[in-house]
Amino acid sequence: MVEANLVIVADFSSEPEAEIAKSALEAAGIDAMIQSDTAGHMRTHIAWSGAGFRILVREEDVTAAREVLESPAQDINGDAESGE
Repeated sequence: MVEANLVIVADFSSEPEAEIAKSALEAAGIDAMIQSDTAGHMRTHIAWSGAGFRILVREEDVTAAREVLESPAQDINGDAESGE
């Protein structure tokens, strides 16, 4: 198995935000994972008061991952949301 260097591309203060970002990356074909310290989901407040929830991707996917995370949200028709 080939080892990959992982890089933090984003961090969030809540797990739902991190899960949405991870899902967007995976939908774009980019493998991603969430790193957090929640004591096995028994103490989620630890992550909120510390480093939060980090999204990690392979080093070679950093540029593409940042483009996905920085792109405007899309509605179900594929048009960028107007913010209205």
